[in-house]
Amino acid sequence: MSTAKELFGSGTAVITGAGAGIGAGLARYAARELGMKVVLADVDTPAITALQAELPNAVAVTCDVRDPDALERLAGQAGPVTLLVNNAGVEQFGYLWDTPVANWDRLLSINISGVFHGIRAFLPRMLADSRQSWVWNLSSVGGVSASPLQAPYIMSKHAVLALTECLRQEVELAGHTDHVHVQAVLPGAVASNIFESAGAVDSGDVTAAEDHRAAMLKIKEQAMDPVDAAGVFFDQAAAGEFYLTSQDFVRDAMAARADVLVHRRAPVLPPGELTFPTD
Repeated sequence: MSTAKELFGSGTAVITGAGAGIGAGLARYAARELGMKVVLADVDTPAITALQAELPNAVAVTCDVRDPDALERLAGQAGPVTLLVNNAGVEQFGYLWDTPVANWDRLLSINISGVFHGIRAFLPRMLADSRQSWVWNLSSVGGVSASPLQAPYIMSKHAVLALTECLRQEVELAGHTDHVHVQAVLPGAVASNIFESAGAVDSGDVTAAEDHRAAMLKIKEQAMDPVDAAGVFFDQAAAGEFYLTSQDFVRDAMAARADVLVHRRAPVLPPGELTFPTD
């Protein structure tokens, strides 16, 4: 079996949402450990400019995944791409009925449409190129579970997972699985700033939304380092796995979800304070 360095080391990775968190962790690991050229795509120009300065063979490109034309330009500029990581995403806390319409629309346009725009811009080029290439779409442990006060985010991660599963089938149907590999990334508790920057509510039960933010920030204190998570993802990808998971508890959540569906149980609130294992 080939190692991640053997498979990815001489290639180019394009990572959306590369300015912080998992995206930055993937970029650091790809550049430093695997020797990849990394295209850092994000709306946060100062963040990717700073990251570019610390990494070998990194290029910073200001890019908003909500804009399909911006993704097309990025695909045209990047040249042959070994790894596309559709990672850009945002959070939203609060009761669903309190969620501002603008926040809902923004989250969907980034978390779901942003993935679609990346696929539509890059995948045809990958299909037409006989070289080995990979597409990673970022779902979450939230993509195989349910959680109150995060409904927009959880819904979007279920959608990304379903999109990725369908895309894997479509690449096979089109006869390209010999060189294009589609994989779903399901991080668990991995350190990022997504909770701090999460959307809030401006009416209704503001306290519930902010209490949930505080609970999620407590989880962040024990979260996995994003560079360590990146190493796990790359190793699993090299082994040919489809579901790339950062921690054992993500796989436990997948099994629990399957059990709920098999037995057709209604979703229930988690017992006690909201926590996630860290390994």
